[in-house]
Amino acid sequence: MMRLAGLDLGNDSIKLVYEGSQEAVVVPNIVTPGYERHILQEEDAPSKALDVTVYSPSLTQNNRRWFVGQLATELEDNTELEDTDNKALSDQSLIVAITALAFTGLTNPAYSSSSSYSQADEVEFVIGTGLPVRTFAKFREVFEQRLVGDHEVTFHSTPQLKGRKVRVRIRKAVVSIEGAAAIFNLATHDNLQVRDEEIYSGIIGVCEIGALTTDLPVIRRMAIDNHFSYGEQMGLANYLDPILREVEDQFGYSFPSRAKLAQRIKQRDFVIQRIGEGQANIKPIVDLYFTRAAQRVVDLIKKRWKKCPDIQCFYVIGGGAAALKPYLIEAAGPIKLRFVSDSELQNVLGYLKVAKSRMNQGAFAEITQ
Repeated sequence: MMRLAGLDLGNDSIKLVYEGSQEAVVVPNIVTPGYERHILQEEDAPSKALDVTVYSPSLTQNNRRWFVGQLATELEDNTELEDTDNKALSDQSLIVAITALAFTGLTNPAYSSSSSYSQADEVEFVIGTGLPVRTFAKFREVFEQRLVGDHEVTFHSTPQLKGRKVRVRIRKAVVSIEGAAAIFNLATHDNLQVRDEEIYSGIIGVCEIGALTTDLPVIRRMAIDNHFSYGEQMGLANYLDPILREVEDQFGYSFPSRAKLAQRIKQRDFVIQRIGEGQANIKPIVDLYFTRAAQRVVDLIKKRWKKCPDIQCFYVIGGGAAALKPYLIEAAGPIKLRFVSDSELQNVLGYLKVAKSRMNQGAFAEITQ
């Protein structure tokens, strides 16, 4: 059975939502080389121990074993994306994305389909996904080519999935611009009928704050404004990294990954444990750097609004928007910015709707025969 899915290859986490699902699957975009694990107690959920071997014609190194997502966040030799990485070309993002699709295929019965080879499960997708403004035009085609095709994932020590193999077949990939897809989601119902006429017919500014990029597309009546849309190679990671260093310098406490720090901040848990039962509050450090981040983002928004005064309102979305919201409101002063709930999921929900819209237009008739 072929399914529609939205796939957001975020630099901090991969988010996946499929048609008819009630919630997104979120996998931290972190990997580390895998090995035979010495397990004292098995994890209580498969998502906590994604231990896989991945094959894909798009990868430069194949049939390698990886610890993916949450399992890798605790390990010191893990790899997180840096601002020099291009998600359209990134092997790491592809590994995590394929693993997320395979994991979903094995844990959601709606995906199951029989296959005649090696007793492997097979799942088929048409996916909607996206790229930042700055890389969209140049890398859209190569991104599509890397995604489309047959990929294979074998699970090792993952609870409930040991020894399972799944072939992930991506029949088509629809690539949108980050931020623009989020606005499409806000403007429409699940059946693609107009939900918000102001957004659907207006001139809307968007500031989508990711881990490594900040995109500022301008949307005119649901079409991208080529002249005023803009992207900045700056994201929340630019401020999380110095927080990590300063916490270590001041308190001797090392977070194993950027993702672990981000998780703490999201939970508003600023107290760290020190050796000898001591504690320290890292909130002043977070406040210092997040205030700087918010000011820079607000400056970008002001600059964009000044260049395009026809913009009616500015939506601030993405995982970075959720983390920086109180700091952004303070930095913006009298300027009104719009925020939405589930900010970090707006793109992936929009990608799903864009793919659904293309399917409804008959753009993929050849794959439904």
